[in-house]
Amino acid sequence: MDKNTDFNDMTARKILCIGAGYVGGPTMAVIAHQCPDCRVTVVDVNAERISAWNSETLPVYEPGLDAVVRAARGRNLFFSTDIAGGIRANDIIFVSVNTPTKTFGAGAGMAADLQYWEKTAREILEYAESPKIVIEKSTLPVKTALAMERILNSRGGDVRFDVLSNPEFLAEGTAIRDLENPDRVLIGSRETAAGLAARRVLEDIYARWVPRERILTSNIWSAELSKLVSNAFLAQRISSINAVSALCEKTEANVTEVARAVGMDGRIGPKFLNASIGFGGSCFKKDILNLVYLCRTYGLDDVAAYWEGVVAINEYQKERFVLNMMAAMFNSLAGKRIALYGFAFKADTGDTRESPAIFVAERLLAERAEVVITDPQALPNARIWAQGLTDRGAGSLFETGAGPKIAFVEDPAAAAAGCHALAVMTEWPLYRGLDYERIFRTMIQPAFLFDGRNVLDHERLHAIGFNVYPIGRPPLTHF
Repeated sequence: MDKNTDFNDMTARKILCIGAGYVGGPTMAVIAHQCPDCRVTVVDVNAERISAWNSETLPVYEPGLDAVVRAARGRNLFFSTDIAGGIRANDIIFVSVNTPTKTFGAGAGMAADLQYWEKTAREILEYAESPKIVIEKSTLPVKTALAMERILNSRGGDVRFDVLSNPEFLAEGTAIRDLENPDRVLIGSRETAAGLAARRVLEDIYARWVPRERILTSNIWSAELSKLVSNAFLAQRISSINAVSALCEKTEANVTEVARAVGMDGRIGPKFLNASIGFGGSCFKKDILNLVYLCRTYGLDDVAAYWEGVVAINEYQKERFVLNMMAAMFNSLAGKRIALYGFAFKADTGDTRESPAIFVAERLLAERAEVVITDPQALPNARIWAQGLTDRGAGSLFETGAGPKIAFVEDPAAAAAGCHALAVMTEWPLYRGLDYERIFRTMIQPAFLFDGRNVLDHERLHAIGFNVYPIGRPPLTHF
């Protein structure tokens, strides 16, 4: 392509996404599906992941994703490990690489680790031979676009790079629906002639299926910050209702009734007011801590402390859940067998990143309990977690050298057999319809049920014989 290509003259776009994870793969699949005249390529350094995208068993479980990929793959959707070739051949490049929390150096435990993002920016600079629109899709700290611009423009010459911010607002489990019918699409750009022109190119792609009034535009810094703030606000609501759930348990109030009354206030609304064991996933904790670090960097210590409290309440809720289990089961979990119903951080995904179930499982194992894990989608990731415990050495969690006692059982009824307690960790609908009368008969008595998601019929379970401990409601016991 000529180095002076005018993006406005292009019709059928050639689009690349660097990063084939939970965001990049589904997003590009939907773009390819909705824009059949565009050629969409997804590249990644992980050859095993790319192979899975090209197979019948995709590396990401998401309702509706299989159908979208099958419709477009091989037609105008392609998965490859050829990053250099992809950069050379495509005009629009989405960057959707991992930006985990730093585990070392300045900002460890809070700041985003940008090494993969910077490596990608330098690869684009190295291999680009024609103008590119580079789009931040990863969640990044404010002003990251400035750093990307400086890297891309460091070589000089007449190859132009225009950087945009297009944060994702996907919820795992509904990602395809969110992509096909989004609340909004946000595109941030430099407010220069070149920046606005690049922004219009991306607007036109989304406008193929998204109503124009849902496509929001802003300056690039507002777009970068909006993603962090959006996740912080959602997590704040969860931590708020979870803090109230602790008070409800002390006062014999019912958190569900309180949430219903509060949520009917039009100024507040009902969403994200379901008390639970706490939030998980790859975004909320990471993004809030990133926001905390950003505030501290700018000397806003009181603001940082406010947002840090949202994460602190979430950690408190998970610890409180385990302590309630221990208190209910006669102040000892040693030698007791406990089935965890669900290991994914939420239903309709196999993702276990920051799942509350991991915290609970490790705490139970540290108390010398035996843990049985069941989940319809997350058992492969649960096994990876368990292997990590072994690799770290059992002695880091237990006084004995025997190692953790963990079992994986696909059938939830079979998982409960011989257990002292069940703990609902994930709100999978299938757990509502189980034959709990039969399950109860296979368990060691007295049998306990801890509903970390408040999704079961507690009165019915109590009538069957369970000692039932919900979140934010009085327990139903036979003692």
